[in-house]
Amino acid sequence: MNLHTYTGGFVQTNGYILELENQECLIIDAPAGITEFLKEKGLVPKHLFLTHQHFDHVEDASLLAAAGAQISAWTAYAPDIIMEKRIQEMGIPVNIPPYQVKTILEGQSTLEVAGLQFKLAHVPGHSPESVSFHLTAESFLFSGDALFNGSIGRTDLPGGNHEQLLDSIRQNLYTLPDETSVFSGHGPKTTIGREKAHNPFCPQN
Repeated sequence: MNLHTYTGGFVQTNGYILELENQECLIIDAPAGITEFLKEKGLVPKHLFLTHQHFDHVEDASLLAAAGAQISAWTAYAPDIIMEKRIQEMGIPVNIPPYQVKTILEGQSTLEVAGLQFKLAHVPGHSPESVSFHLTAESFLFSGDALFNGSIGRTDLPGGNHEQLLDSIRQNLYTLPDETSVFSGHGPKTTIGREKAHNPFCPQN
């Protein structure tokens, strides 16, 4: 499985690209610039999974959709969660055209796309509609902004809840095998075992 990591946008957000057959690909999250990155790689976007819809994870969502990607997210298009106007008022010149979520994942526990099987977990706390994608065959977990290498997602944004995030991580992520590779929305990758043992913000118990 060829996996590419792209990092871009104002807060250095990670997007992940899984190569499929015939130069097609599946993307997890859509930071600014990832569409151009795919063009440079000669890859064609077919699917886009959103771990959540904060502005930095959806900046290129409409561009990817225009290029042929079908968008899947826990909820429908959610401008209140994207917070475009609030971010603009902070002086960050973001522009996020509307997009359509083709597949709403709320209530689902599995998802199969292009022969790949993912286990889904609703992991609210950072954002109320955060979802993680566990590619079981590769032991890859795409955690969005729930769990980072040595940290956890912030909980001071609308809909955030610190205790809820800790519960989400312990109940849905720390229960995965220790060797599971964790690919987060920001920063370097880690493993479930490493975070259970060393994460100072979310001890295992």
